[in-house]
Amino acid sequence: MKIELEIKKIKERNKKVESDKAWEISITRKVLIGVLTYIVIAVFLWSADIPDPWLNAIIPAVAFVLSTLTLPFFKKYWIKKIYS
Repeated sequence: MKIELEIKKIKERNKKVESDKAWEISITRKVLIGVLTYIVIAVFLWSADIPDPWLNAIIPAVAFVLSTLTLPFFKKYWIKKIYS
């Protein structure tokens, strides 16, 4: 009985880990990060009276999203060459 309970707990944990991983690599998360980054930067530029804040916020938001897209490549390299 105790083993069955432990197996059930492990399966529940695995489901949570799988869903967390799916969220981490989802396009929804990446788009959401990009949009929220854009809004925060645009509001900051607007409040600082920077010219064209809504246009100028595009560059840092896109750069941030691109940096998050390249991280999986570096992670794989790090795991293969350095961590192992």
